[in-house]
Amino acid sequence: MTVTADDLKRIGSDLNRPESVLATAAGDLYTSNADGGVSHIRPDGGQTRYLGTTADLPDGLHPNGIALEADGSFLIAHLGQGEREGGVFRLQRDGQLTPELREVDGVALPPTNHVTRDHRGRLWITVSTTVHPRDTDFTADAKSGFVVFDDGRGPRIVADGLGYTNECLPSPDGRWLYVNETFTKRLSRFPLSESGEPGPKEVLAEFGPGEFPDGLALDVDGGVWEACVVSNRVIRVLPDGTKETWLNTADRGHVEGVEEAWLSGRMRAAHIGGRGGFSPLGQVSSLAFAGPKRRTLVLGSLRNPYLVSAPAPVAGVEPPHWNVTA
Repeated sequence: MTVTADDLKRIGSDLNRPESVLATAAGDLYTSNADGGVSHIRPDGGQTRYLGTTADLPDGLHPNGIALEADGSFLIAHLGQGEREGGVFRLQRDGQLTPELREVDGVALPPTNHVTRDHRGRLWITVSTTVHPRDTDFTADAKSGFVVFDDGRGPRIVADGLGYTNECLPSPDGRWLYVNETFTKRLSRFPLSESGEPGPKEVLAEFGPGEFPDGLALDVDGGVWEACVVSNRVIRVLPDGTKETWLNTADRGHVEGVEEAWLSGRMRAAHIGGRGGFSPLGQVSSLAFAGPKRRTLVLGSLRNPYLVSAPAPVAGVEPPHWNVTA
């Protein structure tokens, strides 16, 4: 089943860069908020912002990926502006903001893209690039991204040399770690040992013109759902690597222009954060399965001041935070 722009419904208002989106069984939606925290959209439509400041970040918190913890607090990947200004911070709903992880192996984390927990409570974090400025690494030969793993025995880098690491997500059965490599246009996966250590990387799918995989989500049939910025497409990747386009709102002229810039090494942040042509998805960046049976896809973006949703043809897997209540 495919959907069109006519099937989309808006959720929320006055959101500020809702790049990452999470959903719960109770119907709560949470998104990153560029003002320095998280926006909460309740089932009745009401909205609350949880914003925090700390002396550890004199230039403020720059949220990217977010994770909802069992106690209702949030882990936030800090996409700082400096060469070594990254890490993960914990935000309480009263605004208290404290550092959770600032360095690995004695080295300060660069701007940090994504944070999530698996079903065993282990922490996974991605750094897209060690190149500064970051957008000079929006290239087909990007290779400095890495993944950090913390199973309670201390954080450590367990995968590196990746092509601009974006969201990552472990499968519920603990067999695979899925990773988006945005500017090498790949969905990769790593087999996981019982202890969670990744094995050799496998490329599951490669993407076409303007299809830069950003956020991802898993369904109960083993499919991987991809939010592709620039092309503003949502693509489902089957377990054998076959791709199915579920939603296509691409602006052809915009896609062709950005693709040309990427091929020539001229692609920069303005190509990602800009208008994105005339797509109603507003540079789609993330997705989450929502609703009582997780049969609704909710999409976050870099530009729209709201989320959008549409019915999905298959249920999403139950994320670790699914039963966390507000």
